[in-house]
Amino acid sequence: SDKQESDGFSVRRFGEDSSKCTLLMYLDYQPPQVRLDAALARVLGIHTQTRAQTVLTLWQYIVTHKLQDPTEHQFINFDKYLAQIFEVQRVRFVDLPSLLSRHVHPPDPIAINYAISNDPAEQRKSACYDIDVEVDDPLKQSMSSSLTSPLSQQEIASIDNKIHDTVEQIHQHKTRREFFLQYAKSPQEFINQWLASQAHDLQVMRDETGNPEEERRSDFYNRPWAREAVCRYFYRKVQQRRVELEQALGMRT
Repeated sequence: SDKQESDGFSVRRFGEDSSKCTLLMYLDYQPPQVRLDAALARVLGIHTQTRAQTVLTLWQYIVTHKLQDPTEHQFINFDKYLAQIFEVQRVRFVDLPSLLSRHVHPPDPIAINYAISNDPAEQRKSACYDIDVEVDDPLKQSMSSSLTSPLSQQEIASIDNKIHDTVEQIHQHKTRREFFLQYAKSPQEFINQWLASQAHDLQVMRDETGNPEEERRSDFYNRPWAREAVCRYFYRKVQQRRVELEQALGMRT
């Protein structure tokens, strides 16, 4: 544009009496920003923002409160707050920006109240004002380019692998520490539990059932269930032999 940058300005007036004035400063937002109506600002939780961010915030509100029609997804069913603001109960999603444009305005200017005095002592005084201005982060572009470069991607992948290895080592050290702490607390009980666990794992690996250690002893077969188990075993064998004989006789005839 043709606007020239300046580091100050002066205000002159004619007259002898002191007077008060208000300075209005309109910031040149880049990208341009808009101000929401008070009611809409309370609902969405934003006051001044870019138009794109305002539409995105409204959409997040719609998603959070499940206002999208479950059957006709292109329609939005407003709740009582949005319906009161937009004065409609239902709207198409593509019409949201135009509907929103009725409730956005240019940002408020910065108002500075200043007293113009003819008193020489007052004229020599100075006043400072803090004004918050949003500016682009100069590191944003450099960080974005560095993160997307192939070399950075390789470094990130290498660091991720190192993190994974470190976490795995920490887990192994934690397991070993718990192992030795349990052993130091009660060595005999720990060894018995460890042997039982190893025996169980070995039995699972061999796909074995029962307890081989107990089956080695004679009293294991003198229990009440042993007689019934023997009868069931011989009954299955007799039935199996009978089926074999019937099949053999059927083949001969």
